[in-house]
Amino acid sequence: MGCAQGDKTVTNETAAATQPVEEIFNPNSKEYATNAGEQCLALAKRGRLVFYPPWMAWIMTDMSDIMDCWQQEYLSSDFYDWEFAPARPPEDQWGNFERAMIGHSLVADHDHHRLVRKVVSPAFSKNVVDEIQRRIEPDIDKLFDKLGTPERFDYIKEVAEHIPFISITRMVGLPEKYWDEIKPVIENFTEAWNPTISEARREEVRQECNRAIDIIKEVIAERRRSPREDDFLSVMLDIESKNPKFTEWDVITLILALVGAGADTTLMAQQWTVYALLKNKDQIPQALSSSEAFSNAFTEVNRWSMSSKMGFARYAPRDMQVLGQDVKKGQLILLMPHLNKYNPEEFPNPEKLDVTRKFDPDVLFGYGPRYCIGAAMAKRQLYLTMTKLFQRFPNLELDGEPERDETNHNSVSFKSLWVRTNVRA
Repeated sequence: MGCAQGDKTVTNETAAATQPVEEIFNPNSKEYATNAGEQCLALAKRGRLVFYPPWMAWIMTDMSDIMDCWQQEYLSSDFYDWEFAPARPPEDQWGNFERAMIGHSLVADHDHHRLVRKVVSPAFSKNVVDEIQRRIEPDIDKLFDKLGTPERFDYIKEVAEHIPFISITRMVGLPEKYWDEIKPVIENFTEAWNPTISEARREEVRQECNRAIDIIKEVIAERRRSPREDDFLSVMLDIESKNPKFTEWDVITLILALVGAGADTTLMAQQWTVYALLKNKDQIPQALSSSEAFSNAFTEVNRWSMSSKMGFARYAPRDMQVLGQDVKKGQLILLMPHLNKYNPEEFPNPEKLDVTRKFDPDVLFGYGPRYCIGAAMAKRQLYLTMTKLFQRFPNLELDGEPERDETNHNSVSFKSLWVRTNVRA
């Protein structure tokens, strides 16, 4: 009888292993939105590199392989190397968008990318981050002052949706006269290289980006005439003046990279951090005890929330073998470090939020030469907002369980996030 049971178990495991991968993993399903961990672990068990037909992409599942790929940079980061990308236009037909995308600091050749990271490091120093926080803080105070003390409010609509724009405009030092024109780009910039959008929508975003880059050029010209001390853009322009290989287009594309990394990502981080802390209120004092403590807490919030869908896009620069699989030139390879975040072998009691959990290494913002250089800025503005929120509303609580939205291409989000303030008159 024992053998029969064992045979049945083996049969079930064999059947699961041969089940079409799209049946065990569907990031756009309601099941994924409510329990992503189960699907992610099922995909990771399929192997180190798994082909996913709905996306016509390979998925890299193992964290050590992903870290090695980041470190060795043997895959391309250039969107135009994708097999389904629009044709790379000749240089005499480039507009602003093409100059940014083709000459982009983050997808340029590896040597230039490393040069950019080295020379711009002063623009991301603690002093500059502190200065950016000083500039952002009054705007966040105004946001909460305008909100007042309602009995309940939707955190996403009233707060979270405003933070990316506040952060980016203050960081760059964008004058208010340009805000109305550039806001749509900040909200939609990541769509420009999203593999799933229509060509009509891509062209619409392209035109928005062309105008936004014109605005950035105007702001740069103004800042050259009137540089500021400890201002991010002024520091960047000073670096440009001292490094012949670092040009104004590197400045522009680095700003666009921060816009791309900061818009949608910041919105997701805002809502999930509030949700995680309100579901685990005992963790709030430790999480907000210092900016350093919050940095670790945010990595844990990101792990616990399991909100990621797609991961980091790379492209095969030639026909090649990757982790034992034959990969064709131009194929998309997605690095997906979130797949194992609910693996109990790596994270004991994965369903428990523990803001003191240790991460060694912490790869939330990448690793090696592709580590996100804006990570400190992103975590600081989030820490500032959370601190202000819980200072204003120390008895804040969720007003019911929020409905999850599975339609976002990159993350699981909430349709709304209603909270009760419990403010006593």
